[in-house]
Formats: sequence, C-alpha cells, structure tokens
Amino acid sequence: MYQTVIEPRVSETDGVGHINNTVVPVWLEAARNDLFRLFMPDLSFDDWKMIILNMNVDYVGQVYFGIDVTVCTWVKRIGNTSLQLYEEIWQDGRLCVKGTVTYVNYDLKKQKSEPIPDLVRKELGSHLY
Repeated sequence: MYQTVIEPRVSETDGVGHINNTVVPVWLEAARNDLFRLFMPDLSFDDWKMIILNMNVDYVGQVYFGIDVTVCTWVKRIGNTSLQLYEEIWQDGRLCVKGTVTYVNYDLKKQKSEPIPDLVRKELGSHLY
C-alpha cells in the first residue's frame, strides 16, 4: 500500500464547512505520484504513460479543514496493459472516501497501449489489495 498524508487547505473548504467534493479526486491523484514514478521515473510529460480510463469515488463521510488526511492506495488488479487501483481517504480514524481508478499504460507517440513491463508489474504486485 502507498500512503500519503495531505494537509487540507482552507481554500478547499466549501460553504457548508467541509472539504469540497471536487477536491477529493485531486487528492487521490496526488497520492499516486510514487506509482507514476514506476512508469516515468522523472515524471516527464515528454514520455507520460498513465492514461485514466475510469474513475469512481464514493463519499462515505465528511472531510474537514484542520485535520490531516491519509490517502491509502492499493493495486486492485494488474492486467496486460492496464491496472486498477483501490483508494481510501481517512481522517481522524474515519473512512471518508473510497474509490477506484483504472489506468492504461499508453504510448502517446504510437497512440497505442503497451504491456506493463515485468519490473513494474513485480513492484505493483507488492501493493496488492
């Protein structure tokens, strides 16, 4: 499992006093940087590989300003060219968000998906849900 701690910003708070629901997908993506480095070690957009195919987010509890959140990311499924992640956001011991996202390993220059390299596949396997 990958873990990332995020400190909510006051600007991410909405009019009813909790973190706006549009912020959550941004936090989930921010917690994927270690995973992105497996495919693009320098995180260069010149050779970006990870393209989102699908994302689902379930809001199961409110998230508030002033208390850090922990984003937990697991690998749920590894296919030939794609992978699915399972993610959770926790705050103060409460599960607040859960979701999934599916990425394809894609060569933008060739405009086609590519098999996930064996070394990357092995590392992904160590983070299975």
